[in-house]
Amino acid sequence: MIVGVALRLLYLVFVQLGGWLVLLGRSSAVKDVELLVLRHEVAVLRRTHGRPRLDWADRAVFAMLVRRLPVWLREHRLVSPSTVLRWHRRLVAKKWTYPNRTGRPRIDETVVALIERMARENAGWGYRRIHGELLKLGHHAAASTVRRVLKRLRVPPSPSRDTDTSWRRFLCAQAASMLACDFFHVDCAVTLKRVYVFFVMEVGTRYVHILGTTTNPDGQWTTQQARNLLLSLEDRASDFRFLVRDRAGQFTVSFDSVLADAGIDVVKIPPRCPRANCYAERFVGTIRRELTDRLLIINEHHLKSVLNRYVSHYNHRRPHRARHHTPPRPDHPIAGPRCRSVRRRRVLGGLINEYEPAVA
Repeated sequence: MIVGVALRLLYLVFVQLGGWLVLLGRSSAVKDVELLVLRHEVAVLRRTHGRPRLDWADRAVFAMLVRRLPVWLREHRLVSPSTVLRWHRRLVAKKWTYPNRTGRPRIDETVVALIERMARENAGWGYRRIHGELLKLGHHAAASTVRRVLKRLRVPPSPSRDTDTSWRRFLCAQAASMLACDFFHVDCAVTLKRVYVFFVMEVGTRYVHILGTTTNPDGQWTTQQARNLLLSLEDRASDFRFLVRDRAGQFTVSFDSVLADAGIDVVKIPPRCPRANCYAERFVGTIRRELTDRLLIINEHHLKSVLNRYVSHYNHRRPHRARHHTPPRPDHPIAGPRCRSVRRRRVLGGLINEYEPAVA
C-alpha cells in the first residue's frame, strides 16, 4: 500500500512538472490572462458551492506549493498555513493513537437489542429486573448500563412506559384462559348418515380435544361430553375461566352448569355471528380442507379412527402460524440446523406426511 501511495505521489509531481514546462513556452500576457480567468472561476465556485473536500493527494500538492507563494496570495488560497499545521497535528495524533484504549468496553449490539426487546415486551420491568434477566441468560451487564441503554433508546421508565394495555396484548392474555367449542358434521359415503363431531379447543395453545361423535347430539349427550372434558383436563381445569360457544339447541342449561361448577363461565356469541367463535371455526375449516373433504368416511367407527389419528398429528406434529410454526404440544425434539437425513412418515395412508430426522 505504501508503494502505491508513493507511486501516485510521484505521478502527481510528474504531472505538475509537465504542466510547468508547458507554461515556460507561453508568453507573459497569456499567463496573466489565464491567471485572471482561473481566479474568477475560483471566486464563482466559492459563491456557488460549500466548503470543498480535499483528498490526501490534493493536500500533499497544496502543502508542497503553498510555501512558494507570496504572503498576500496565501491568504486567498484554499489552504492556509494553519490548515497545513492542522493536517500535520492530525497525522501525528493518528500515529500515536493506540488501538487498546482504557476504560469500559462497548456493550455488544446484541445485548442492546435484547434490552430494548425486554423493555418493550414487559411494561412493568425496570432496569434492575432487566439486569436480572440478562444475568440468567449469561450476559454480564451492569444495572447502570441497562439504565443508560434505555435512556439512550428513549425508552421511558417502567411506571410510565405503557399505561394503557393494547387490545392485542389484552386478548392474547385472555386467550390463555379460554376454551372454544363447536360441532361439525360428516356424511358417511355408503349409508349417507350424518355424524356430528363435538370438539373443544384450548385457545392459548391451539390444542384440540375431540370429545365424541354421534348421530343425535341432544342436550343430555352434550352435557356428558362436558363432564368428559373436565375429566381429561384434570388439574388443569382451574387454568381456564371462559368457554365460548354458539347458541345451538344442543347446549342446554345443564351443560353450562357443569362448567360453572368447575369455575368456567360460558360465553355465548351473538346470533348469526360465527366469526365471534373464530378459533373453532378456523379448526373446522382446517380439518375439512386437510381431511374430511379428501377422504371417504365409511361409517362412524371409521370416522373415530380417522379423527384420532388426525388430531394426534394436529396436536403434536403440525406447525401452527399462530405459534411461530410450532405444534401445540410437540412430541419430537427439533432437529439441528445441519440435519440432512430426513425420514417421511405417512399418516392416513399418505394423505398427510410428517417429516423427522432419520436415526443414524
